[in-house]
Amino acid sequence: MIEIFAFSKQNGLRRITDSESLPSLLKDETESVWVDLEAPTEEENQILSSIFNFHPLAIEDCIAESHLPKLDDFGDYLFLVLHGARRGDVSGTFKTVELNFFLGKRHLVTYHQQLSRSINRTKERCLKNSLTMSRGTDFLLYEILDGTVDNYFPILDDFDEVLDELEKEVTASPSKETLDRIFSLKRDGMSLRRVTSPQREILNRLSRDPFAVVNKRTAIYFRDVYDHLVRINDLAESYKDLTTGLLEAYISMVSNRLNEVIKVLTALTVVFMPLMVIPSIYGMNFKYMPELEWRYGYPATIGVMVGIVVVMLWFFRRKKWI
Repeated sequence: MIEIFAFSKQNGLRRITDSESLPSLLKDETESVWVDLEAPTEEENQILSSIFNFHPLAIEDCIAESHLPKLDDFGDYLFLVLHGARRGDVSGTFKTVELNFFLGKRHLVTYHQQLSRSINRTKERCLKNSLTMSRGTDFLLYEILDGTVDNYFPILDDFDEVLDELEKEVTASPSKETLDRIFSLKRDGMSLRRVTSPQREILNRLSRDPFAVVNKRTAIYFRDVYDHLVRINDLAESYKDLTTGLLEAYISMVSNRLNEVIKVLTALTVVFMPLMVIPSIYGMNFKYMPELEWRYGYPATIGVMVGIVVVMLWFFRRKKWI
C-alpha cells in the first residue's frame, strides 16, 4: 500500500493515493512530500528506483530484512534502518518492527512491511494539524522516531513486572518453568541491547553531524530522542545484571534444596544401617547361637533397634543435621 502526503504554503496539506503525480510534486520546490510504503507490492517498490533514483544498495537493504540499525549518507539524502518495538505474545517479551527511511531535503520515504504505530500516529497528527509537515521533512522524521522510541517504554514496564514475578518465584518455589522464563528474559534483554545501542549512536549522529538534509534547528529535537535512547539502553544494561543475578539465585536455591534432600537421605541411610546389621547377625546359620532359648529375645532386639534409631535421630537433631 502506498500513501502520499504533500504540503506547500500555497496548497496546504493534501493526501494523495495516486503515485503518478509524484514526479511533478518532487520537481516543485515549494512542495514537501512524504511517501509511506506499507507492505508494498513489487510494482510499488519500483518507485524507489524509477522516481526517486535511490542507490541500488540502499534499495536492496531497504527491501531485504536487516537485523541491525544503520545510517548511510548519500549526500542529497540519508538512508536509515531503525527498529520499533511492540509487545510479544508473552508478557515480558517483545518483537521488533523494521522501519526504513529515505530522508531528502524536501521528501521523506518510509518503508515497512508491518504496521507501524508511530507512523500511523504521525499521519493522524498531520491530518489534524499540518504544522508538522510545514516544519520540513527532517522534523517529520523526528516525529516518527520520537513515537518509535516512546513505544519502548511499555516494553520496559513489562520487563520490570516479569523480573518482580521471577524474583518471587525464585525465592519461593523455583521450578524448571522458572528457569525457562529467566533464559527467555535474558535473551530478550540481549535483543533489546542489540537494537537500542546502535540506534543510540545513529540518533547521536543525527543530532551532531552536519548532514545536508538535516536542519540545525531540527538536530536539537533528535538530541531529545537520543537522550531517551540512552535511558532505554541503560535500563537494558541493568536488566542484564538483574537476570544474571536471578539465574545465580535460582542455581543457589536449587543447590540448597538438593543439599537438604541429600542430607535427609544420608541421615535416613545412617539410621537404618544398624537395623540391617542386627538382623543380619541373628540370620547367620551358626551352630552355637547365643540367646536362642531366651524368651524375650525378639522384643528385646526390636527395642534395641528402636532405641538406636531414637538416639541417632536425637543426636542428628542436636547437631542440626536434620
